[in-house]
Amino acid sequence: MTQIKFKVTGMTCGHCQKRVQKAIENVAGVSYVVVDLAGAQASVDYDPSKTTVEAIKKAVVDAGYGI
Repeated sequence: MTQIKFKVTGMTCGHCQKRVQKAIENVAGVSYVVVDLAGAQASVDYDPSKTTVEAIKKAVVDAGYGI
Protein backbone atom coordinates (compact mmCIF):
# COMPACT_ATOMS: atom_id res chain seq x y z
CA MET A 1 0.00 0.00 0.00
CA THR A 2 1.01 3.56 -0.69
CA GLN A 3 -0.31 6.67 1.03
CA ILE A 4 -0.80 10.10 -0.50
CA LYS A 5 -2.12 13.37 0.87
CA PHE A 6 -3.31 16.22 -1.27
CA LYS A 7 -5.30 19.44 -0.99
CA VAL A 8 -8.93 19.49 -2.09
CA THR A 9 -10.50 22.84 -2.97
CA GLY A 10 -14.14 23.80 -3.19
CA MET A 11 -15.44 21.89 -0.14
CA THR A 12 -17.71 24.08 1.97
CA CYS A 13 -19.74 21.65 4.11
CA GLY A 14 -20.05 18.11 5.41
CA HIS A 15 -21.96 17.08 2.30
CA CYS A 16 -19.02 18.14 0.15
CA GLN A 17 -16.66 16.18 2.38
CA LYS A 18 -18.77 13.01 2.04
CA ARG A 19 -19.08 13.46 -1.71
CA VAL A 20 -15.29 13.69 -2.12
CA GLN A 21 -14.77 10.71 0.18
CA LYS A 22 -17.28 8.57 -1.74
CA ALA A 23 -15.74 9.55 -5.09
CA ILE A 24 -12.31 8.42 -3.90
CA GLU A 25 -13.65 5.24 -2.27
CA ASN A 26 -15.17 4.23 -5.61
CA VAL A 27 -11.73 4.12 -7.28
CA ALA A 28 -10.59 0.50 -7.62
CA GLY A 29 -7.50 -0.12 -5.52
CA VAL A 30 -8.27 2.45 -2.83
CA SER A 31 -8.38 0.83 0.60
CA TYR A 32 -8.68 3.78 3.01
CA VAL A 33 -9.78 7.40 2.70
CA VAL A 34 -10.03 10.28 5.16
CA VAL A 35 -11.23 13.65 3.90
CA ASP A 36 -10.62 16.57 6.26
CA LEU A 37 -13.02 19.43 5.62
CA ALA A 38 -11.29 21.89 7.98
CA GLY A 39 -7.83 21.11 6.59
CA ALA A 40 -9.12 20.89 3.01
CA GLN A 41 -7.19 17.72 2.29
CA ALA A 42 -7.57 14.03 1.56
CA SER A 43 -5.43 11.19 2.83
CA VAL A 44 -5.63 8.03 0.74
CA ASP A 45 -4.13 4.55 1.03
CA TYR A 46 -4.12 2.73 -2.29
CA ASP A 47 -2.57 -0.18 -4.16
CA PRO A 48 -0.33 1.26 -6.90
CA SER A 49 -0.69 -1.95 -8.92
CA LYS A 50 -4.44 -1.25 -9.24
CA THR A 51 -4.70 2.53 -9.57
CA THR A 52 -2.71 5.73 -9.93
CA VAL A 53 -2.55 9.08 -8.16
CA GLU A 54 -3.90 10.63 -11.35
CA ALA A 55 -6.98 8.36 -11.28
CA ILE A 56 -7.67 9.25 -7.66
CA LYS A 57 -7.35 12.97 -8.31
CA LYS A 58 -9.51 12.66 -11.44
CA ALA A 59 -12.29 11.16 -9.31
CA VAL A 60 -12.20 14.28 -7.10
CA VAL A 61 -12.29 16.61 -10.10
CA ASP A 62 -15.09 14.59 -11.72
CA ALA A 63 -17.08 15.01 -8.48
CA GLY A 64 -16.85 18.78 -8.94
CA TYR A 65 -13.94 19.73 -6.68
CA GLY A 66 -10.43 21.00 -7.28
CA ILE A 67 -6.97 19.72 -6.48
